[in-house]
Parts: sequence; C-alpha cells; structure tokens
Amino acid sequence: MHQLQPCETRRSWFAVGTALLAAGFLVVAMGAPVLVTAQDEPTEEMEAAILAPLASKSLLLDVTVTGNGLVAVGERGIILLSDDSGESWRQIAVPTRANLTGVCFRGEGRGWAVGHDSVVLRTVDGGATWAVANFAPEEETPLLDVWCADDERGFAIGAYGTFLVTSDGGETWEFRPISDYDFHLHHVARSATGKIYMAAEAGMVYRSDDDGETWIELPSPYEGSFFAALPMEDDVVLLFGLRGHLYRSEDAGETWTELETGTVAMLTDGLDLGGGRVVITGLGGTLLYSSDGGRSFDLRPRPTRRGISAAAVAPDGAVVLVGEGGSQRLIPAELAAERKD
Repeated sequence: MHQLQPCETRRSWFAVGTALLAAGFLVVAMGAPVLVTAQDEPTEEMEAAILAPLASKSLLLDVTVTGNGLVAVGERGIILLSDDSGESWRQIAVPTRANLTGVCFRGEGRGWAVGHDSVVLRTVDGGATWAVANFAPEEETPLLDVWCADDERGFAIGAYGTFLVTSDGGETWEFRPISDYDFHLHHVARSATGKIYMAAEAGMVYRSDDDGETWIELPSPYEGSFFAALPMEDDVVLLFGLRGHLYRSEDAGETWTELETGTVAMLTDGLDLGGGRVVITGLGGTLLYSSDGGRSFDLRPRPTRRGISAAAVAPDGAVVLVGEGGSQRLIPAELAAERKD
C-alpha cells in the first residue's frame, strides 16, 4: 500500500500542518471508468461548513479569478468571495466540511472546487451557491487540483493517480487513468500554445498536446515531488517543488535547466505577471521574484513568514497570496522595488 509521506502533496501539507494525510489510504483501482452523478443535497455523511466570523483568517489553499472578483477555498469547506480584489472577503455557505484544495472558473458563472473525501462542488452563479457533484470518503482519496477547459469540460486530479473527467459542466465525473503509476497528481496548468502540463509526485511530469485526451511522460530532472508547473510564452515552462528545486525548460519540457533559488523551502505556486516578471511562492513566506522571464530569481521572503499555498492576479492588478492566516496583497511595482536579500 502506498502511504502518503510528509511534504508529498502541496496543498494537503497545509491542510494538516506537519503531516499530510493519515496513513492507510486505499489505492484507486485502475479498472473500468466509474461514473458519479451530481447530488443536489449533501448526503447523511456530509456536514455543511460552519460560517465563522474569522473564516477569512483561516488556512486557505487555492485562489482564482472569476469575472471581476476572486474566489478562495480552504480548510473545513471554507469558500470565500471578494469583490474588491482581495481587500475584504465574505464566506459562502457550502455543503461540506472537507478541506478544499483547488478551484477553477471559466467566465463569471460556472466553476468547480475539489478537496478531500473526493469531493467535487459545482456552481453556476459565480460561487454564490454550491452543490455536491461527487463525494466518496470511503475511497480515502483526496483531490488536489481542478482545471476548467470551458463551461462544460475539465478534469480533477489527486492522490494515487486519480484523474476525473467531466464533459457536462461538472454534473458527472468519470474516472479515467492516464498512467499505470499510482503517483499523486498535484497540479495542472495550460500554456498559451494549448499544451497542458501536470506536476506530480516522485519527479513525474506529464504533458498533453490534445486538451487532456492523452498524456506523455516527460523526461524528469529530479526524483523528488513537483508541486506546480508554470507555462510561459512560447514553449517556456517552469517546474518546481520540494526543497526549493526549480527548473526551466525552453522546449516544452523535453530538456531542463536547474535554477538557483537560495532556499530549501517547498515551492507551491507561480504567476507570470508579464513583462518578464515572474513570482514563485512557497512555505515559510518564501517568495521568489524574476524580472528576466524566469531565467534567474531573487529571494524576497514575506515578513510574516507564513506559508503561501497559492497566488492569483486580482482584477486591479495586485498579486493576492493565500495560505496560513488567510490572504495578503502585493503590488507588483512595490515587489519589483524591494531590495534583494
């Protein structure tokens, strides 16, 4: 049985502190596809998230833009909306207390959130209300990220090679293995050229050139876990994860060059801000900044030293970081002006 080890999964690490997930997870069977159907109401085993005054100060695990606002998700089923680019947040009623690890939107209306207990939530009104599309705690298989191709198509990924696909707006999800391995799939991102990259455990990295229909295993520069990939212009992509390891490719992941980071902290997420500016986030308040298109990075740690799990560019252009203690805003011009440590 494959047991999750400390620091093997990016967002689940935040969800439990120093250990990821309890040992003894069941391996997902690599057999015939399983079809799951949306549920309008939570089952008897589910409990609704508690609406808490300090929800915005809780542990947040992902954030994304929707229309003119932001949506953040986190521990115990917390979903927050912001209409002012992360200056303030309001909590939304959600039919689960599972830790939510990933969220995606296409346009202003439809979006999905995923998390522990194999939960998938869906919304059709910009995040104002959410319904359960999948819930399977008996599988003990957390979902770790979700990607929206459009309003109808997308996929959710997670522990033990879990890969769920939807083509009906998230009402149903089909299990479709992409590999014979049961390595944890951590993060998925699409490039402007249409290539999709997936960062995974044990140095695994995958690429799809056909919108996720098929995947190829790319040569890996590192045997440790990768927690995110950041596609940039042309076929440039950054790949990063455990112990501050960061790599750059200029040929869509066929070859890699290691970059100096000045840290051994786990790296968690990245943003391409344009104009050669790139931000990479990590544990312990780690923030790496590049002004040359990701060819080199300076270490710009945050004063609070709180772990950062994810980042997004707000509608007003600010960089919004989420993680331990909630969210924080950075102004790109101020970040660029900071002195190198």
